[in-house]
Amino acid sequence: MIYEANSSLYKKILPMFEDMDDTIILSGLQGHMGSVWVDDLENPAVAQVLVGDFVFYAGNPDTEEALELLCNLPENILAIVNSDEWKYRIETVHKGSVEKLQRYSFRKNREDLDRDHLLTLLSILPEGYDLKKIDASVAKEASLHEISEDFTGQFNSVEDYINRGIGFAIMFGGKVVCGASSYSIYDEGIEVEVGTDPEHRKKGLATVAASALIVACLDKGWYPSWDAANPESVKLAKKLGYVLNEPYDTYYIRYEG
Repeated sequence: MIYEANSSLYKKILPMFEDMDDTIILSGLQGHMGSVWVDDLENPAVAQVLVGDFVFYAGNPDTEEALELLCNLPENILAIVNSDEWKYRIETVHKGSVEKLQRYSFRKNREDLDRDHLLTLLSILPEGYDLKKIDASVAKEASLHEISEDFTGQFNSVEDYINRGIGFAIMFGGKVVCGASSYSIYDEGIEVEVGTDPEHRKKGLATVAASALIVACLDKGWYPSWDAANPESVKLAKKLGYVLNEPYDTYYIRYEG
């Protein structure tokens, strides 16, 4: 059997993920959002962290409970693991409904992010566009969520997002056309989510919105963690000051329970 862990068990589970440098794991294991599942509530040997579109596994992949956890999924999910044994188990359990993708991790070093450089990037907003912090009124704008539901989607409500999250939107003609926001939160910072309306791309809007978000996080003492899903996101991250670590495997699972 598998069990949903409560927060009293999180500190015991955290060392199982110590070789996985992903702040979304911390979002779950620090109790901010998502859910955590294990094979045993006293001495877990395998664990699953589910937050938003992501699932992470650690521990022994060769148990019956690991199989249960591998099937404890929503319909579509991105799975991240850090061993060949876990990769093999995912590929076999979900054969025919899994696709291996590449994502890109970045060094998590506050010194890489130069505030003066980011403020310079903030000054390139084209005429006719306005930069706004995502407040309650912006967070309720349909145009914001048409760009990405993940700007606020991991939070319990708009009010919860306003209280715990942070983000900036670029407006044009009264609508949101670009945004940079906290996909998830952890004790020391956020995981960054950026998106732009296709009709307003190639204008530097994402650079401006992301710069505003990063500066605001640095001013709060938070670290804005960046993880890229594609080369365009890698290019933007480097422009902002992030230093690329390496690509890594991610599994897109189309699960039908």
